Amino acid sequence: MNFFKKIFFNIWYLGSPPWDTGVSPPELKEFMENHPPGKALDLGCGTGTNVITLAKNGWQATGVDFIGRAIRAARRKAKQAGVEARFLVADVTRPEGVAGPFDLILDIGCFHNLEGQNIQAYCANLEHLLAGGGIYLMYGFFSPEDGSTGLTNEHLEHLNKVLQLVERQNGTERGRRPSAWFTYQKS
Repeated sequence: MNFFKKIFFNIWYLGSPPWDTGVSPPELKEFMENHPPGKALDLGCGTGTNVITLAKNGWQATGVDFIGRAIRAARRKAKQAGVEARFLVADVTRPEGVAGPFDLILDIGCFHNLEGQNIQAYCANLEHLLAGGGIYLMYGFFSPEDGSTGLTNEHLEHLNKVLQLVERQNGTERGRRPSAWFTYQKS
């Protein structure tokens, strides 16, 4: 990951980043209602809200984030919630110490921050870590015309090379930027 992005995210975690709401989204809750518990991985898990939600619902859950401060907070939150979950400080493009296969890989707002070769590396890891028939559930917002962070055609083209799109739900991120929830499945 870009050095400046890492500094940016570290600074955000000195306080409460706006994306860390402490609430799991209804899309994840709906997924859990319709799928039996299994093994789950949250890429870019932040302070672990969704990993903890998964663990509370019987999932064997692992969270990965490259910000140590976020992972330490996730471990504290899991302990306070009385759930067992695994949290690792790792780069989502090279998630060392993460062993699949996973029935669910979740990404809420991480993938859309990647660029160039990191997109390819991330997608190669998805293909390697996701179990056959497994689901990749991803939320991202789209890159505006100014070229700032967000999903691009390149992101989606690489995903479509390794996984099959099952569903796309378009929306807007806080009413401003186009966004979408994507459900992909591995054959």
